[in-house]
Amino acid sequence: MTYCVAMRLADGLVFASDSRTNAGFDQISTFRKMHVFEKPGERELVLLSAGNLATSQSVISLLERRAGTDVHNVLSTGSMFETAEIVGQTMREVIRRDNPDGKLGHVDFSCSLILGGQIRGEDPRLFNIYPEGNFIEATEETPFFQIGESKYGKPILDRVISYKTPLNRAYQCALISFDSTMKSNLSVGMPVDVAIYQRDALKPCFTERVEENSDYFHELRQQWHEGIQVLFNQLEPPVLATG
Repeated sequence: MTYCVAMRLADGLVFASDSRTNAGFDQISTFRKMHVFEKPGERELVLLSAGNLATSQSVISLLERRAGTDVHNVLSTGSMFETAEIVGQTMREVIRRDNPDGKLGHVDFSCSLILGGQIRGEDPRLFNIYPEGNFIEATEETPFFQIGESKYGKPILDRVISYKTPLNRAYQCALISFDSTMKSNLSVGMPVDVAIYQRDALKPCFTERVEENSDYFHELRQQWHEGIQVLFNQLEPPVLATG
C-alpha cells in the first residue's frame, strides 16, 4: 500500500510520499515513489505514484527514456497542462500494452499519479492523474491531493491546510498526516520522502528522507499525540442521564 500527498500553496509546492510497497508478517519491501524531472532554471517536475507497481514503474521508465529525445516529452512541453496530458497518455499506453484486450479482469493494472511543478513563465501547478489517464487540477479552494491510503491522513489536512498555509507549516502537517496514516494502517511505512519548492525558484528549497529514527519526526509525533490527549481532556463532558 502507498500514501502520497502534494500541496499547491501560495508560496510553492510540497510533496511527500512513503516508500512501502509490500507488507506482511514476513515481508516488507520499499520502493521510491517520488520521481523528479528537471531542467535547472527552466522547469521542475515531480511525480508521485501509487497503485500497481509494474504499471507505475513502466510509466516512469517510458517518461525518463523519452525525456531529452526528439519525441515530444515532459521536458519539451510548453505548459504543465500539456505535461499532464503526456503523462496521462503514457499511462494509457502502458495499460493497453500489458492488457490489450482488457480480459485480465482479475488483475488490477491501474495506478494513480500526482504531477506537480513549475515551468518558467507559468505559476506552480498540481494535477491528480487518474488510472484512466484523465486528470484534475488543484485550485486555491482545493489546494492538496492524496493518492493511495488517504483516508486516515485526510482529516488533519482538511482542518489545517489552506492555500495561504506557509510551506514550513504544510511540511509539519504532511508529517502528521503520515503519522496518523501509519498509526492506523501498517501497510504504509517509513521512510517518507519530502520535497519542497518555493514559487519561481525552479529548484527545491528543501529535500529530505525522513527515517524512522528521525529526531524531529519523533518529537513532532509525540507532541501531536500528547496535544490531542490534553485537548480532549479539557473538553467539557456531556451530562448523561442515569437510571
